[in-house]
Amino acid sequence: MKTIPVQDAVGTILCQDITRIVPGQYKGPVFRKGHVVTEEDIPVLLDVGKEHLYVYRPEPGMVHEEDAAWRIARCVGGANLVLKGPKEGRIDFVAECDGLLNVDEDLLFDFNSLGEMTLATLPGNIRVCQGQALGATRVTPLVVEEDLLRRMESTITRPVLSVTLFASPLVGIVTTGSEVYAGRIRDGFGPVLRERFASLGCPVAGQKLSGDDANVIANAILDFAAEGCGLICVTGGMSVDPDDRTPAAIRKTGASVVCYGAPVYPGAMFMLAYLERDGKTIPVLGLPGGVMYSKVSIFDLVVPRLLAGQILSARDVHRMGHGGFLTQLSSMPYSCL
Repeated sequence: MKTIPVQDAVGTILCQDITRIVPGQYKGPVFRKGHVVTEEDIPVLLDVGKEHLYVYRPEPGMVHEEDAAWRIARCVGGANLVLKGPKEGRIDFVAECDGLLNVDEDLLFDFNSLGEMTLATLPGNIRVCQGQALGATRVTPLVVEEDLLRRMESTITRPVLSVTLFASPLVGIVTTGSEVYAGRIRDGFGPVLRERFASLGCPVAGQKLSGDDANVIANAILDFAAEGCGLICVTGGMSVDPDDRTPAAIRKTGASVVCYGAPVYPGAMFMLAYLERDGKTIPVLGLPGGVMYSKVSIFDLVVPRLLAGQILSARDVHRMGHGGFLTQLSSMPYSCL
């Protein structure tokens, strides 16, 4: 990098922004750092008072920051992403559709460990919306060695980030509680779930009121499975109260229980099981009352991942403890909720 007369700068790379000021009208960059100077730029540079420039002259085997950013973005980006930029050497990844953001954390670490290149993303496994910025990449210097880019391209053999479209299965809702079944109180869970699933593009097949009889609850779950529902939610009845029968009813269906209890607040009494029917794996969720009363809950951590086709294990649920303290939140961090 060196200072040279502006007339000798054609083909060199600017090492700083060049600012134009029009008193009372405008102040801003006429050329950005990293711009490759052309013959046509010389009069403009002289007009803004630049007779000398701080520049870098590229050498063989070196790649300009913007060209490098494009190569990186095409290598690390996966499905359903739009690339925007470059601006000051940076390219942004934007969601092309609504869905679940996938981030390969190990590969992201490997990429950033290569040096002179950076990639930052939102946390993975969150719901994102079309047009939402999900991450960005750039190289640190104005130019980077070709050999480094080739090493990156041989290291990054699969996408670091991508978006998975949500499936839109039929949803069945089973509402427990003798007080609701007998009409003593009005059900508040059904309307909440209908609204939440509508925002995710999932039609609700219906809602069955089952009281507190474990056999009735189990039969209601199996009826929804027979009707073709791909996701079944059982509301309430998830505490340790002896009148709460939901966990026992879910087990009665023959579903394989993944967890009863989760390190997420609200949602500590959450239950997840999988019911196998006609070659399909149907998630059955036991949703505690906190899902109805809270703007953000276990629902927001689990359901988007299920709609993206993930089969969650007990380990996946246990890992939700990191970031699972949702009590003070009015919306999911970073996501489009």
